[in-house]
Amino acid sequence: MARDEEATGGRKPPSYGGEVNAFIVTTCIVAAFGGLIFGYDLGISDTYQTRVLIMCNFFFFTAGGVTSMDSFLMKFFPSVYRKEVADQNQNMYCKFDSHLLTLFTSSLYLSALVACMCASTITRKYGRKLSMLSGGLVFLAGAIINAAAVNVAMLIVGRLLLGVGVGFCNQSIPVYLSEIAPAKWRGAMNIGFQMMITIGILAANLVNYWTAKIESGNGWRISLGLAAVPALMITVGSLFLPDTPNSILERGDAAKAKQMLQKIRGTDDVDAEFEDLVRASAAAKKIDRPMRRLLTERRYRPQLVFCTLIPFFQQVTGINVVMFYAPVLFKTLGLGQSASLMSSLITGQFFLSLLCNLKFGLFFLFAAFVVVMTGFIYFFLPETRNVPIEDMGEVFRRHWFWQKYAAVDDDDNNKGGSAPRRSVELK
Repeated sequence: MARDEEATGGRKPPSYGGEVNAFIVTTCIVAAFGGLIFGYDLGISDTYQTRVLIMCNFFFFTAGGVTSMDSFLMKFFPSVYRKEVADQNQNMYCKFDSHLLTLFTSSLYLSALVACMCASTITRKYGRKLSMLSGGLVFLAGAIINAAAVNVAMLIVGRLLLGVGVGFCNQSIPVYLSEIAPAKWRGAMNIGFQMMITIGILAANLVNYWTAKIESGNGWRISLGLAAVPALMITVGSLFLPDTPNSILERGDAAKAKQMLQKIRGTDDVDAEFEDLVRASAAAKKIDRPMRRLLTERRYRPQLVFCTLIPFFQQVTGINVVMFYAPVLFKTLGLGQSASLMSSLITGQFFLSLLCNLKFGLFFLFAAFVVVMTGFIYFFLPETRNVPIEDMGEVFRRHWFWQKYAAVDDDDNNKGGSAPRRSVELK
């Protein structure tokens, strides 16, 4: 990978004032709590019963989502439950091809997809805090409805609301963390969101391990209802979080934005960083129809490719299949007695069909995508360490491949492609 200076064409990245302080660390931790709601939901509803044999001490550990609980299946999906108990020797790859069960899980991802598109506008116009607060409140409502569900319709409505909450939080929190963190610590702060997702999955598995033992058959209600806990954490936390200087600038209050930048950096020496923020904000405001320009203009091709291919590779390398279908792996090894298979929008019927036809060979397909992804990262992804977001245009213009797309001339500047550095007068 290129060194920091090489990323910006042989010059050192700008040195901004301020260091990481307790305030910024606390702020990023609270904001990252939004990852808990997504992780908890993944663990509660999309993880299936697994019995893993730890050979060193012959300890069996059982963890699973509510869809592996017999009481849940009997109440809402009796046909699936009857299939589960009818023939224990049936091929587990194709046993639970239930469209209704798939709809229960997939509804969250469908609503999250739509919510992400709406959340981007709210995040830009009204601030990151409002998006996080909205996501937490809607997720809280979904958790309550799911816990009180008496029929499949209530379950799906609750899942749709959970999806809206996930969409808002997943859209706004990474943006918030990127803007609030110092440039050289941006990666470390951003990974906190992903870490909270995994913590949420772990917490959900532990909750399910306990609730599955409740003899009354209402353990699934507790599992679904406890999703309100991470929802309350991000809802209450977002009320006390500071808004980012970028967001305040977008709404036209330069003086307040500079004060906030001084507060989060812990120093008054923020002039260089603030000038870059104002310059980037001014350039962004000159761009009309940003989505259309992103899709049609060559100079935005690097951003379009990265924003599309990085999430794409994250899915096709099989991480979600491993997460959702791990029981199948243990089943093929002769461990465990039964496993529950279902789908979500991400893995969906597409992967069910592949599992039925390719079985374990499917994971060789994922391995091929890993190779492609590795090559893409090595050759086409520029180094961004210690590079402020405002200087990413320069990084692309210096890259061996993306320079032919990202290079701008004076005409582009006049059209709003970038704005020259200038002193900023606070009003």
